[in-house]
Parts: sequence; structure tokens; C-alpha cells
Amino acid sequence: MRDAIDSILLPTDGSENALVGAKRGLDVAVAADAEVHVHVLSVVDGSEFDGIGTLEDGTDEAGIREAAASEAETAVEAVAQRARERDAGLSVTTATEEGVPYRVIADYVAEAEIDTVAMGTKGQSGVRRVLLGSVTENVLRTVDVPVLAVPPTETETETPLTADTVDDVLVPTDGSEGAMAAVDWGIQTASTFDATVHALYSADTSHVPGNVAPDEILAGLEETGREALDAVRDRAREAGVSVQGTVANGPPARVIRDYADDEIDLIAIGTHGRSGLERHLLGSITESVVRSVDVPVWCVPLAARDDA
Repeated sequence: MRDAIDSILLPTDGSENALVGAKRGLDVAVAADAEVHVHVLSVVDGSEFDGIGTLEDGTDEAGIREAAASEAETAVEAVAQRARERDAGLSVTTATEEGVPYRVIADYVAEAEIDTVAMGTKGQSGVRRVLLGSVTENVLRTVDVPVLAVPPTETETETPLTADTVDDVLVPTDGSEGAMAAVDWGIQTASTFDATVHALYSADTSHVPGNVAPDEILAGLEETGREALDAVRDRAREAGVSVQGTVANGPPARVIRDYADDEIDLIAIGTHGRSGLERHLLGSITESVVRSVDVPVWCVPLAARDDA
């Protein structure tokens, strides 16, 4: 990760959950031990004000837009100030824009050549704006860089992500190219925090047709799983990172969630993987994992491997 991150985008809507996403992003920036440029962005969804008319207090549409823009400025400055207090050496750029939040975020990522994004999985909603939550899922689908999705449960701890607090990084794999992009990122993450990589393969027979012998399919899946884990072990050892591997049985999202509950600090998972009779580990499963686990999840697109 020291070589992979030069810039990080922290979207915010001023909510507590947006702030915890920003805090975890700053943890990553500091841990990267490099000159990371931090970008803080707040997006006002102007479509929410179209035709709103005049409120009971006499505020018209223009006034409402102005108030929303002012709140966005306050939100980005709060994160920027936290960044400066966390590390005076961090370079910080702030921006407020109006538009469809996930599209603005994706455009900003492309135009500013952002390396990664960190954001909460829940945020404000209502007449003013909706930045996070469903927006996070749309960002996962549209950007070509890894996104650190931070759950609301992270608001319960002030403990930063450091080499002293991050011991275990979970890397689910199905052996596909998409999964290997996440494997590379997970190994880089483990190297940054001096953590252990936990490689996990799910041998899922739930979609096996009734006329196929489950034991035969399971044996084949477990063999494929061992090969996938061997590939992770080879990469981790080349990087000087400690690694352990597990082949588990069951639906991937459930297997990942159960494993993550066992003292895992971070997860790195691809946003695209294999599908079909043999296995379907990633893609929609990534979204299920993001919704169900209580630790930050690196969601890594295949394009991240192309840029490695």
C-alpha cells in the first residue's frame, strides 16, 4: 500500500457515519507512510430542491440551496480540520459540488486521479441530501479504484487503524482474476499494518442440481479452493507477509461474515468474481458482506489490478 496510495478521497455529508468513514480513511493515509494527498468532498443533491417552493419560514428554493451549500462547506472543513490535526504533513484539498452524489464522486475520482476512496455505509437522508448508504453501493459499482466501506459500528470506537491495532486482514478468494485484485490489495494492506493475511475460500454446494452427487462436487470445490489458497500464500510470502488459509463450506456471504466475526480487523474483497455452477463468490456477495459485517471492507475492482 505504500506504493499504491498517493491520494485518497473522503466524501462527507456531515453525519456521524460519514465522519467515521473519513476517520478510517485518514488512518489509511497516515499508515501509508508517504505523501498522501487527502481530498474531502461534499455533494449537494440539487434535485431534491427542484420545485420545492417556499417553506413555512419564508425560505425559498434559492435560500434552501444556499443553506445546503453552506452546510456542505462546514462538513468538508470539519473533516479537513481533523486531517490537519491528525497529521500536519497531510496535504488537504476540499471541494463542494452539486449533482447526483455517486456520479459526482465517480467523476471526481477520475478527474483528480484518486487512488482510493473511504466512506461510511450510512449517511444523512431527507430533503437536504442523501450522500451515503445507497450512494456507497452505487459508488462501488461505478468507480475503478478500491473503496473502503466503513460500517456504522465503527462510530463506537475511537481507536485508529494502526500497526498496533490491525492484526488480521481477511481476503476471501474464488481463484478468479477479480479475486486476485483484492488479494493483492489485501496483502498490501497487511504489509502496511504488519498484519496476518487470512485467505478464505467457500466451497458452496447450495446451487448444485439434485441429480449431481454433492460429495463429488464438494470434493472438486475443495480441491479448487486449496489451489486458490496456494496462490494467495505464494503472493503473501513473496511480499514477506504472514498468511494462513481456510477452506470452509457454505454460502460465501455467510462464511465470510462468520469468519469476520472472529477477530478480523479489515476485509479486502473483489467486486467481481466467478459465477456459475462451481461458485459465485464476489459481485453481489460483496454488497451483502458490506451490509452485514462490523469491520471496514476494502471493495476492490478488477481495474485496480490493471493499475498495480
